[in-house]
Amino acid sequence: MSAPVLLREYRPGTTWLHRLGPGSKLLGLCGCAILLVAVRWPPLAVAAVLVALGLALGSGIGWREAGRTLRGVMIVAVLLGAWLVWQHGWARAVDSVGDLLALVLLASVLTRTTSVEDMLDTVTRALVPLRRFGADPERAALTFSLMIRAIPSTLEVAEETRQAALARGMTRSPRARLVPLVIRVVARARATGEALHARGIDD
Repeated sequence: MSAPVLLREYRPGTTWLHRLGPGSKLLGLCGCAILLVAVRWPPLAVAAVLVALGLALGSGIGWREAGRTLRGVMIVAVLLGAWLVWQHGWARAVDSVGDLLALVLLASVLTRTTSVEDMLDTVTRALVPLRRFGADPERAALTFSLMIRAIPSTLEVAEETRQAALARGMTRSPRARLVPLVIRVVARARATGEALHARGIDD
């Protein structure tokens, strides 16, 4: 069983979302995130989920892929919703869980319709005016690239760790999953840092 994918891989296409500039999509995602976090209103959260689902389908993700995307965050959503219902009531739970699902779908639309290279170029160009204040656009772009590329590999490691725990019959031991996962993720991060250092990057 493969690990659920939260962010879809880029696939070239001809939809209007593919033709829309990376900067506009990044700003749109940031604007939606700010709006949903700032405005506590359950109808807005529900509307955001419906709009995000419509954009996902319009980008070519499809119902099945959209379902797999939401399945990847559903455990967190259910636990968060249950805790919020207990602590604050249904309205707060609907608002927070709806915001989470909408943003996951919107992020998937962004990665599905925009290549990593285009996003990096956009981030680099946006940070160039800040160079006079000490910002390093190239380093920021490198950090952004490593973060994006680390998400699928981390999910893959998490799934491999879960399968190993199942094979040893340790299905109810959080330590059997968490400790190997942390060790492997940290080891991979150190290996990446050493590889960058060996190439003279970020000395």
